[in-house]
Amino acid sequence: QVQLVESGGGLVQAGGSLRLSCKASGRAFSTYAIGWFRQAPGKEREFAAGISWSGGSTNYADSVKGRFTISRDNAKNTVYLQMNSLKPEDTAVYYCAAGRVVPDPTQLYRYNTWGQGTQVTVSS
Repeated sequence: QVQLVESGGGLVQAGGSLRLSCKASGRAFSTYAIGWFRQAPGKEREFAAGISWSGGSTNYADSVKGRFTISRDNAKNTVYLQMNSLKPEDTAVYYCAAGRVVPDPTQLYRYNTWGQGTQVTVSS
């Protein structure tokens, strides 16, 4: 089992960039697929991006495709989410999640470990 801690959130103007980090502790991090999800006030948690255990496969929600990039460094037990060209509608709490068997990275129930979240606020 791994534990996850997100960092890197903050306040940024529209058009700006942020890089979120998801640091894992525990064993066998490299065997987990990782997803980034986000939840805006009053809305359901939604998929943003996902990466396979090896980093060889990535997936993005249509709303972030071309602006966000997910990557991982298994030697550092860390997954990153580079967010560029941020928009006010990207404002949300961002969570990373880990799962062993994730055939569809968009499905929340595939992930059994979640971080506490980091707030991202994009001002117009």
